[in-house]
Amino acid sequence: MSRIINVGAAQLGPIAPEESRVSAVNRMIELLKQAKDRGVKLVVFPELALTTFFPRYYEEDISRMDHHFERGDMPTPETRPLFEKAKEYGIGFYLGYAELTEDGHRFNTSILVDDTGRIVGKYRKVHLPGHAEYDGKRPWQHLEKRYFEPGDLGFPVWRSMGGIMGMCICNDRRWPETYRVMSLKGVEIVMLGYNTPDVNTSAPEPNHLRMFHNHLVMQASAYQNSCFVVATAKAGIEDGCMLIGGSCIVQPSGEMVALASTVGDELITYACDLDLAKMGKETVFNFAKHRRIEHYGIITEQTGVVEPAE
Repeated sequence: MSRIINVGAAQLGPIAPEESRVSAVNRMIELLKQAKDRGVKLVVFPELALTTFFPRYYEEDISRMDHHFERGDMPTPETRPLFEKAKEYGIGFYLGYAELTEDGHRFNTSILVDDTGRIVGKYRKVHLPGHAEYDGKRPWQHLEKRYFEPGDLGFPVWRSMGGIMGMCICNDRRWPETYRVMSLKGVEIVMLGYNTPDVNTSAPEPNHLRMFHNHLVMQASAYQNSCFVVATAKAGIEDGCMLIGGSCIVQPSGEMVALASTVGDELITYACDLDLAKMGKETVFNFAKHRRIEHYGIITEQTGVVEPAE
């Protein structure tokens, strides 16, 4: 039985602060139509795909940002057309958005919807970057630690659409623990959306390293965990902030097999043979044979660095 699934990374260009959810959803539906024409069965949309990247703005009263969040269960009235069109086309999808729970918790969230329109799973971003208070030294803010709580669902995986699938969001991609936890559950496709500016506002960093590191961490992690990584950006100049783009699909060898060429709305695709994940999982990264967990305890027992005594 074939284990090939045709996957698409549906990059979005900038979403202006005044752009409506209806407009953003219509843009995603257009990309879904392109996906249908190309035989795609799973589409990955970006992080915070329904709104501008609002953590770049400071508000003293956090509740004044609540209009950027989705309340209640998906689909919302504005997103229902996306769900309906994807179900009509028989395409599953990953969607990133800001979630406000009924009991007042705020998360940077993604969901996996299968090709029948059923929500298979939910993930909430664990590794929140940035800062919590206004920083006048920055050209724009990065206030994810102000507007979101760290995710409380861990790194689950799901059997869906013929494979074992997992999700993460943006900064999660930089942390090896993200992939390893899912890989220990057999993950074959890791889906992630991101919004990454081309300038590091927290420290001096050469501009070219933004894209280099973006791809480096995903290629290395795909190889070290023998899985596909499907990474989708929001890209282009969004309210004065340049987002890098670089949406890509990486196969278990660590090689990029598809790469976006623009910073606008763009669909890239690849026919992922999930059996390619077997080689690494059964040989060099055969965890059952080669991992030595008796030496790894520090990873979960300690957060900050503790240097050796002089």
